Amino acid sequence: MTISADQVKRLREQTGTGVMQCKKALEETGGDIEKAVEVLRKRGEAAAEKKVGRATGEGVIESYIHPGSRVGVLVEINCETDFVARTEDYKQFVHDICLHIAAALPIAVGREEVAPEVVASEKAIYEDQAKTSGKPEQFWPKIIEGRLEKFYEEFVLLEQPFVKDPDKKVREVLTAVIAKLGENIIIRRFVRYQLGEELKK
Repeated sequence: MTISADQVKRLREQTGTGVMQCKKALEETGGDIEKAVEVLRKRGEAAAEKKVGRATGEGVIESYIHPGSRVGVLVEINCETDFVARTEDYKQFVHDICLHIAAALPIAVGREEVAPEVVASEKAIYEDQAKTSGKPEQFWPKIIEGRLEKFYEEFVLLEQPFVKDPDKKVREVLTAVIAKLGENIIIRRFVRYQLGEELKK
C-alpha cells in the first residue's frame, strides 16, 4: 500500500513522531491513522519504560506568574543531560507543566506523595457517604475505592487530565516526551502560590 505524504504529515502533527516512524506505522495499519497513533503510542511507552530509573541529575527550575500576578508556580523537572535540558521540546514541556499546575491545582506529583492524613480524611468522608448511600454493605469498599481513585485523578499531578489536551493524562504527556527526547525525565517537585491563600499552620 502506498502511504501519501499528507497521511504522514497528519500523523506527525498528532504524535510529534519522526517521518520514517510515522510511515512505518501507517504501512503496518493499512493507512489507518487512528490505529497508527495507537501503534506509535505503545512504542513510545515501551521505549520510555526502558529509560525510567536512569539517573536524572540535570534539568531546570522554571517559574511562572499568571497574568494579574495572583498565582505563581515554581517547578523542578529533571533529565539526564544538560544537552536535553537546553532543547526547545524540553523547555516547552516544563513551561506547559507550569501552566498546568497554575490551572489545575494539584497537591502532589504522585499519589505516594499525598500526605497520609489527607488520604485518611478523604477515606473517612467516603466511608460515611457509603454508609448513607443505601447500598448493601458488601459494596461499600468498592464505593470507597472508586471515590478515592477520583480524588487522585483530580488532585495528583501525574493523574490529572492535561489542561492543553484533556484526553491525555499528565503521565501520558511525560511518557511521550521521554520517548521523544530519549532520556529519563522526572517532575521532581513543585510549589503553587495563590495570593491571599491561607497559610498552613
